[in-house]
Amino acid sequence: MDQATTEQPPPPAEVATIATPINFVLLALFLILAYYRLKPKAAATLPSPPPPTVFKTFTPPTLRPYNGENNMPVYLAVRGRVFDVTPGRNFYGPGGPYANFAGRDASRGLACGSFDEDMLTKDLEGPLDKLDDLGDEEMEALRGWEERFSEKYLVVGKLVPVGSEEAKEA
Repeated sequence: MDQATTEQPPPPAEVATIATPINFVLLALFLILAYYRLKPKAAATLPSPPPPTVFKTFTPPTLRPYNGENNMPVYLAVRGRVFDVTPGRNFYGPGGPYANFAGRDASRGLACGSFDEDMLTKDLEGPLDKLDDLGDEEMEALRGWEERFSEKYLVVGKLVPVGSEEAKEA
Protein backbone atom coordinates (compact mmCIF):
# COMPACT_ATOMS: atom_id res chain seq x y z
CA MET A 1 0.00 0.00 0.00
CA ASP A 2 0.90 3.42 -0.72
CA GLN A 3 1.98 5.58 2.13
CA ALA A 4 -0.37 8.40 1.17
CA THR A 5 -3.32 6.07 1.35
CA THR A 6 -2.37 4.68 4.71
CA GLU A 7 -2.23 8.06 6.37
CA GLN A 8 -4.98 8.70 8.79
CA PRO A 9 -7.00 11.86 8.45
CA PRO A 10 -6.04 14.43 11.07
CA PRO A 11 -8.13 14.34 14.21
CA PRO A 12 -10.95 16.86 14.32
CA ALA A 13 -9.97 20.16 15.96
CA GLU A 14 -11.22 20.72 19.50
CA VAL A 15 -13.58 23.60 19.93
CA ALA A 16 -12.40 26.01 22.65
CA THR A 17 -15.10 27.11 25.09
CA ILE A 18 -15.52 30.72 26.16
CA ALA A 19 -16.68 29.70 29.63
CA THR A 20 -13.34 30.03 31.36
CA PRO A 21 -12.76 31.47 34.83
CA ILE A 22 -10.89 34.49 33.47
CA ASN A 23 -13.77 35.29 31.12
CA PHE A 24 -16.25 35.13 34.03
CA VAL A 25 -14.09 37.57 36.03
CA LEU A 26 -13.87 39.93 33.05
CA LEU A 27 -17.62 39.71 32.42
CA ALA A 28 -18.37 40.44 36.11
CA LEU A 29 -15.99 43.42 36.06
CA PHE A 30 -17.65 44.74 32.90
CA LEU A 31 -21.12 44.42 34.43
CA ILE A 32 -20.05 46.21 37.63
CA LEU A 33 -18.49 49.07 35.66
CA ALA A 34 -21.55 49.33 33.41
CA TYR A 35 -23.82 49.44 36.47
CA TYR A 36 -21.88 52.27 38.12
CA ARG A 37 -21.67 54.16 34.85
CA LEU A 38 -25.36 53.89 34.00
CA LYS A 39 -27.06 53.98 37.40
CA PRO A 40 -29.12 57.13 38.00
CA LYS A 41 -27.34 59.77 39.98
CA ALA A 42 -28.96 61.10 43.14
CA ALA A 43 -30.19 64.64 42.75
CA ALA A 44 -27.92 67.16 44.39
CA THR A 45 -29.51 68.52 47.53
CA LEU A 46 -29.02 72.14 48.39
CA PRO A 47 -28.47 73.15 51.99
CA SER A 48 -31.50 74.62 53.65
CA PRO A 49 -31.57 78.40 53.42
CA PRO A 50 -31.00 80.43 56.56
CA PRO A 51 -34.10 81.75 58.24
CA PRO A 52 -35.29 85.04 56.77
CA THR A 53 -33.81 88.13 58.33
CA VAL A 54 -36.29 90.74 59.37
CA PHE A 55 -35.10 94.33 59.57
CA LYS A 56 -35.96 95.50 63.07
CA THR A 57 -35.64 98.63 65.11
CA PHE A 58 -33.61 98.09 68.28
CA THR A 59 -33.06 100.16 71.39
CA PRO A 60 -29.99 99.49 73.56
CA PRO A 61 -32.02 97.35 76.04
CA THR A 62 -33.66 95.30 73.25
CA LEU A 63 -30.29 94.78 71.54
CA ARG A 64 -28.59 93.55 74.72
CA PRO A 65 -29.95 89.93 74.63
CA TYR A 66 -28.32 89.40 71.22
CA ASN A 67 -24.94 88.70 72.78
CA GLY A 68 -24.56 85.06 71.72
CA GLU A 69 -25.48 83.57 75.07
CA ASN A 70 -28.31 81.03 75.38
CA ASN A 71 -28.04 80.18 71.65
CA MET A 72 -29.02 83.72 70.68
CA PRO A 73 -27.55 85.31 67.55
CA VAL A 74 -24.73 87.82 67.98
CA TYR A 75 -25.58 91.39 66.95
CA LEU A 76 -23.66 94.61 67.41
CA ALA A 77 -24.33 98.16 66.35
CA VAL A 78 -22.01 100.57 64.52
CA ARG A 79 -23.19 104.14 63.99
CA GLY A 80 -26.83 103.17 64.33
CA ARG A 81 -26.74 100.10 62.07
CA VAL A 82 -27.18 96.69 63.69
CA PHE A 83 -25.09 93.91 62.15
CA ASP A 84 -25.61 90.16 62.55
CA VAL A 85 -22.08 89.02 63.36
CA THR A 86 -23.16 85.49 64.28
CA PRO A 87 -20.91 83.97 61.57
CA GLY A 88 -18.01 85.57 63.50
CA ARG A 89 -19.17 84.09 66.82
CA ASN A 90 -15.55 83.08 67.62
CA PHE A 91 -14.64 86.77 67.71
CA TYR A 92 -17.83 88.48 68.90
CA GLY A 93 -19.57 85.75 70.89
CA PRO A 94 -19.00 84.66 74.46
CA GLY A 95 -15.30 84.19 75.20
CA GLY A 96 -14.18 85.97 72.03
CA PRO A 97 -11.82 88.95 72.01
CA TYR A 98 -14.63 91.35 71.00
CA ALA A 99 -17.30 89.74 73.23
CA ASN A 100 -17.94 92.93 75.19
CA PHE A 101 -19.33 94.51 71.97
CA ALA A 102 -21.94 91.75 71.50
CA GLY A 103 -25.46 93.08 71.96
CA ARG A 104 -24.14 96.64 72.30
CA ASP A 105 -23.23 99.76 70.36
CA ALA A 106 -19.58 99.13 69.49
CA SER A 107 -19.01 102.45 67.69
CA ARG A 108 -16.84 104.23 70.28
CA GLY A 109 -14.70 101.18 71.06
CA LEU A 110 -14.04 100.43 67.38
CA ALA A 111 -13.27 104.09 66.63
CA CYS A 112 -10.82 104.32 69.53
CA GLY A 113 -9.33 100.87 68.96
CA SER A 114 -10.20 99.90 72.52
CA PHE A 115 -12.10 96.85 73.66
CA ASP A 116 -12.40 97.98 77.27
CA GLU A 117 -15.70 98.05 79.11
CA ASP A 118 -15.38 101.80 79.68
CA MET A 119 -15.87 102.35 75.92
CA LEU A 120 -19.44 101.06 76.22
CA THR A 121 -22.45 103.17 77.11
CA LYS A 122 -23.36 102.39 80.71
CA ASP A 123 -26.90 103.82 80.70
CA LEU A 124 -28.86 101.70 78.21
CA GLU A 125 -31.96 103.81 78.79
CA GLY A 126 -30.12 107.08 78.02
CA PRO A 127 -29.37 108.77 74.71
CA LEU A 128 -27.20 107.10 72.08
CA ASP A 129 -23.53 108.07 71.92
CA LYS A 130 -23.30 110.84 69.31
CA LEU A 131 -19.50 110.39 68.97
CA ASP A 132 -19.13 114.20 68.75
CA ASP A 133 -15.87 114.24 70.68
CA LEU A 134 -14.05 111.85 68.31
CA GLY A 135 -11.28 113.19 66.07
CA ASP A 136 -10.87 112.75 62.33
CA GLU A 137 -8.57 109.74 62.69
CA GLU A 138 -10.99 107.99 65.01
CA MET A 139 -13.92 108.66 62.71
CA GLU A 140 -11.91 107.35 59.76
CA ALA A 141 -11.12 104.18 61.73
CA LEU A 142 -14.81 103.82 62.55
CA ARG A 143 -15.78 104.21 58.87
CA GLY A 144 -13.25 101.47 58.03
CA TRP A 145 -14.83 99.13 60.57
CA GLU A 146 -18.32 99.97 59.32
CA GLU A 147 -17.26 99.26 55.73
CA ARG A 148 -15.70 95.94 56.78
CA PHE A 149 -18.88 94.93 58.61
CA SER A 150 -21.04 95.97 55.62
CA GLU A 151 -19.04 93.74 53.30
CA LYS A 152 -19.01 90.75 55.61
CA TYR A 153 -22.23 90.77 57.65
CA LEU A 154 -25.95 91.41 57.16
CA VAL A 155 -27.55 94.57 58.46
CA VAL A 156 -30.53 93.35 60.49
CA GLY A 157 -31.79 96.60 61.92
CA LYS A 158 -31.09 100.02 63.26
CA LEU A 159 -30.37 101.28 66.75
CA VAL A 160 -32.52 104.10 68.12
CA PRO A 161 -32.69 105.63 71.59
CA VAL A 162 -35.25 104.51 74.13
CA GLY A 163 -38.36 106.70 73.97
CA SER A 164 -37.86 107.84 70.36
CA GLU A 165 -40.80 107.74 67.94
CA GLU A 166 -39.15 104.90 65.98
CA ALA A 167 -38.73 102.86 69.17
CA LYS A 168 -42.42 103.30 69.99
CA GLU A 169 -43.43 102.04 66.54
CA ALA A 170 -41.32 98.87 66.87
